[in-house]
Amino acid sequence: MTDSERQLLVDVRRKLLHLHKTLLDWERAAYDRAHGRTPPGQLLRIVMTDPQFAWLRPVSELIVRIDEALDMEAPDATIDVEGIIAQARSIVAPEGDSAYAQRYHAALQEHPDAVLAHGAVAAVLKGAPRPSERIH
Repeated sequence: MTDSERQLLVDVRRKLLHLHKTLLDWERAAYDRAHGRTPPGQLLRIVMTDPQFAWLRPVSELIVRIDEALDMEAPDATIDVEGIIAQARSIVAPEGDSAYAQRYHAALQEHPDAVLAHGAVAAVLKGAPRPSERIH
């Protein structure tokens, strides 16, 4: 992985973390309205097990994928940076009628902070090369 690819992944990861937290806060507020206030000590368990939060897993999984790529230090390790960036683009521009797309679009309609976090990820991705371009 080149230095510019590493920096791109670091930048995307940082913006995705903020987007994920924003979406999680929005979903938690909806959960709390329906079920009552969630004690902080139970939040992780609820996020991991309750179906209401399942739609956030694509974002979580992408962050983990980026972390794993950034942790690889072997010089011969092959990192699919283009694939990661393509996945990030699909996260902020979901197509179709999936649960993720529905909730993501609802968050953008209802939560101004989600719009700002979305825009920050999109701005980083706008500067990222498309699959036919190489990062140097």
